Amino acid sequence: MHEAESVAETVEAVAEFARYALGATTAAILLGQNPQRLEVAATTENGDALVRLVVTDTGPITDAFESPSAVVVGDLSVQRRWPDWPPADLAHGVGSLLLVRLRIGQRPAGLLLAGHPEPGSFDTDDAAVAHIVARHASIAVAGSRQQATLAEAVDARKLVGQAMGILMERYGIDADRAFAVLRRYSQDTNTKLRLIAIQLIETRALPGLEDGQEPG
Repeated sequence: MHEAESVAETVEAVAEFARYALGATTAAILLGQNPQRLEVAATTENGDALVRLVVTDTGPITDAFESPSAVVVGDLSVQRRWPDWPPADLAHGVGSLLLVRLRIGQRPAGLLLAGHPEPGSFDTDDAAVAHIVARHASIAVAGSRQQATLAEAVDARKLVGQAMGILMERYGIDADRAFAVLRRYSQDTNTKLRLIAIQLIETRALPGLEDGQEPG
């Protein structure tokens, strides 16, 4: 998990390791800070069905997201904790279920899901293992996100520098003026500075600036 080079690779490694460590047949990772707006980040085989089963208006998703403890559903066919769940058309193939939240710092960051076709497949030991996996997963995801943010920042700085060079060469202006021009276009068009720089590099022109017209 910690050797993965991107967020996508990290969550895929988390899902696969969780499936192996918990003896599950399928696993999934959901990321987000709201249980009603979680995004599917990674699934193992048949993980999509597991996600559809869990991400419903009823069921254990909110409890698991808010609980410091893992939520174990020992037998979906007889559980009574969540009325009207699971929907009959979604429960096929899943006998037991385990959910544990992910946290980055003090904030909830998502859920780790694990499923098995046989009832009673997860116990307290599995819940403890799930917590360990979740802690490592949270650290790995946080690290990958930080690396991605730093890489994007470095990339943006290089692009802006190239765009400034184009303006300086074409219009004979200094670096401060070139950056001010890029920033103004970014603000006026409500477009990220990085995207303005990319457009200038690709088209050799700023949006709305006619050929021969000097930037304001």
